[in-house]
Amino acid sequence: MAASKTQGAVVRMEEDRDGSCSTVGGVGYGDSKDCILEPLSLPESPGGTTTLEGSPSVPCIFCEEHFPVAEQDKLLKHMIIEHKIVIADIKLVADFRRYILYWRKRFTEQPITDFCSVIRINSTAPFEEQENYFLLCDVLPEDRILREELQKQRLKEILEQQQQERNDTNFHGICMFCNEEFLGNRSVILNHMAREHAFNIGLPDNIVNCNEFLCTLQKKLDNLQCLYCEKTFRDKNTLKDHMRKKQHRKINPKNREYDRFYVINYLELGKSWEEVQLEDDRELLDHQEDDWSDWEEHPASAVCLFCEKQAETTEKLYVHMEDAHEFDLLKIKSELGLNFYQQVKLVNFIRRQVHQCRCYGCHVKFKSKADLRTHMEETKHTSLLPDRKTWDQLEYYFPTYENDTLLCTLSDSESDLTAQEQNENVPIISEDTSKLYALKQSSILNQLLLQECLKN
Repeated sequence: MAASKTQGAVVRMEEDRDGSCSTVGGVGYGDSKDCILEPLSLPESPGGTTTLEGSPSVPCIFCEEHFPVAEQDKLLKHMIIEHKIVIADIKLVADFRRYILYWRKRFTEQPITDFCSVIRINSTAPFEEQENYFLLCDVLPEDRILREELQKQRLKEILEQQQQERNDTNFHGICMFCNEEFLGNRSVILNHMAREHAFNIGLPDNIVNCNEFLCTLQKKLDNLQCLYCEKTFRDKNTLKDHMRKKQHRKINPKNREYDRFYVINYLELGKSWEEVQLEDDRELLDHQEDDWSDWEEHPASAVCLFCEKQAETTEKLYVHMEDAHEFDLLKIKSELGLNFYQQVKLVNFIRRQVHQCRCYGCHVKFKSKADLRTHMEETKHTSLLPDRKTWDQLEYYFPTYENDTLLCTLSDSESDLTAQEQNENVPIISEDTSKLYALKQSSILNQLLLQECLKN
């Protein structure tokens, strides 16, 4: 078998300082290995996927060396040093343990050279100094299919877990900021922290393994560590003040420890949420010059000043107010020479008076808007505006209704104003008063005063 050949090629004996044999085939036999520190089990089917199904550890592809799942890097280092095999793009493997068990079985069935590319190092050196390394990567169709299947399986498991958490009504948790207890669905505590403590870790439907996520965050706070900048403080009060003043009530988006708690990180093989978002932004940039001729914009409707009538365009609304209420806003704008801000004040003034059921023509207050409307139409008070000083006040800069679309459509054009009215709005530039003596000598006011004196 190829596996046994590879093992034979890498088996070597190293002498310790005292001359004893310390390693055979990568398995230690020194004094440090005499103590049994964990339960042992006999292999039932060597090289098969059922060998260690119940074990939390991962075996080497070629030998019986085992490593904890959390110590993945140690296993990879072992396989490189002892067995000369390199696995490319290991971060793209969705389930490392299943991946290793699969190839452990396959390497007992066929020679390693049927699957791996051979990389020879020191090729210019004498033959006995040359070494062959084996590269296992997704260029091999079987490896690529395996990685894709593992990704699909992982995504399926994550979505099932997420759906279970969404439907779970037996959740029990305590707010990490105010210690309030919550029962029911996980969304209750997440929404509470977002609403009451401005701590938003995302929508509940985007989160998976919520209990573990909250425990991870709670552990960091118990260790007096800021969740955003990850600095450690001397006591809880100092930590709370820091997170509140610095607005650090959020998690660090660059901490990859949190990636496993968000569904988006499982959607595409080996891509984090940042990479997925970056691709979406690039796609928008690539299509920014596309044809948008078929785009149909739905304009926001503007509401009449006196009734509930809505119109899609301001032109239609102006026609309605003139026909139904004898109120011509464009005519008023032209006659009074209103600029944009004065129009805003006038609209807000009328909105407020109508909202308060008060006629701005005679100042009489009514029980309902319908009664007010009937009165204003019968008395023709819609066009009877009060003096400018009544509505041209600073308080009417603020809209009566925050979603008043009419304010956004008011025109600032001066095309309707007469030439005399336009001249009245000529801007006046003040003189430089930084040098008063020079200003007194050169000011145009000196000439005006001289002319006035000559007249007198």
